[in-house]
Amino acid sequence: MRVVIAMMKHETNTFSPVPTPLGRFAKGMPVPPRGEAARRAFEGTGSAMAAFIDIAKREGWEIVTPIAASAPPSGPVEDAAYEEMTDAICSAVAAGCDAVMLDLHGAMATRSLDDGEGALLARIRRIRPGVPIAVALDMHTNMYPAIADNVTTLAGYQTYPHIDTYDTAMRAGEALVKAIKGAASPMLAWGQRPMLPHVMRQGTDHMPNKALQARARQMEESGEALTATLFVGFPHADISQAGLSAVVVTDGDAVKARRLCDELLDAAWSQREAWVYKIEPLADSIARAKQAVAIGAAQGASAKGPVVLLDHFDNSASGGTQDTMTVLGAILDAGLEGVAAFAICDPAAVQELIAAGIGNTATVMLGGKLDMPAIGLKGAPRRVTGRVKLISDGLYRNQGPASKGVLMDMGATVVLDTGKVEIVVCSRQQEPNDKNCLLSLGIDPTTKRFLMLKSRVHWRAGFADIMSEVIECAGTGVCTSDYGQLTFRNVRRPIYPLDRINE
Repeated sequence: MRVVIAMMKHETNTFSPVPTPLGRFAKGMPVPPRGEAARRAFEGTGSAMAAFIDIAKREGWEIVTPIAASAPPSGPVEDAAYEEMTDAICSAVAAGCDAVMLDLHGAMATRSLDDGEGALLARIRRIRPGVPIAVALDMHTNMYPAIADNVTTLAGYQTYPHIDTYDTAMRAGEALVKAIKGAASPMLAWGQRPMLPHVMRQGTDHMPNKALQARARQMEESGEALTATLFVGFPHADISQAGLSAVVVTDGDAVKARRLCDELLDAAWSQREAWVYKIEPLADSIARAKQAVAIGAAQGASAKGPVVLLDHFDNSASGGTQDTMTVLGAILDAGLEGVAAFAICDPAAVQELIAAGIGNTATVMLGGKLDMPAIGLKGAPRRVTGRVKLISDGLYRNQGPASKGVLMDMGATVVLDTGKVEIVVCSRQQEPNDKNCLLSLGIDPTTKRFLMLKSRVHWRAGFADIMSEVIECAGTGVCTSDYGQLTFRNVRRPIYPLDRINE
């Protein structure tokens, strides 16, 4: 039996000015790996693709890995990049296969398509109409009919931060194995509610998503469903089907699948106000940070761990430029000490600092290189002086639990030390979801009084176990939690909370 296993992952922020060519889908190399190189890149890691490979090996199937492509969130995918990735997958399917297992995201939009994944799946169905297909998806999937209509089995992450990527593919893949062996007859139901939950209210450490994901797991563990997923959706995508959805797959019972799917959707809708994020002014956040300084001054680095200053409006894992200086500027102006800041993505500044050399003092216009026309903001660099402490190629592997063992690529990276703040300046956007983003640069986060992280929720996977408290800092960026800063032209209306829908 021959199975095609491939990865094509991107979360598209249609408001982001960051381009998404093919090279963005590669880590530590010019283009995404293909063939055996694709298999080697992810086999044995905590990725969904690794889980599919493990299932196929256990079953004794022949494995074909045409491509493994994953890019950090950014603007719409370039059409040429999308075509190259999908052509690779579809060519492998056309060459002959008995099953397909895909590690996708679910919120990929291209320059020409709102639903990149659905178009791929529909194309595979045209090539091999009856081939069994299993798909692993991100919790932030914006579900379109073409995704649900063209899979045999499907499962999405049930944790945010996403620490269950491997487990998610096992859920989808095991259901597919049962279907292939005639031990199950998958029946899928899906649906939506007119909701755009704020990303800052989507974490599974907090209600209501914590309880909803627990119920989805219970449906599977009890045997009610083969797979059950509540997708919170990705709201920074101005496409028609952005928002909350659910998919339930049962064994031969379409009525039950529909009932369980509606249960998840109705529970989410009934708590729709709890999905709305309340923003604290930045001045208030910095004032609270100063209070933390006063409380911990006698201790140096806090005995209870660092305070996380969360620059959540400029999160690279939601398509942010990762170069806005609003929050870091406020930290510098406030004179906060013992700070590690991750990170400012500024390739030009990196090259200037490399030229200055390790141990030397340099002044650069840092950040603010990218304009953000979708929210009407120009880039605003800030003059920063510091000592070049370290220069790195920016490659490291995650310790886990998020994407354990997976290679991360910050591009050429420099640590600029102002004396009070150690600033990581990188050349490629990178989410700080693992301690190794700092440890690989010689920065021990446990020794810091503050960690400024450009993140929203994923930081918790790597740093929640060491932090003393978190202060959410509203800066500037295309990942704004203020929907009033975003112009939605294409999303379906009415939709909550853009429209105050009653029962």
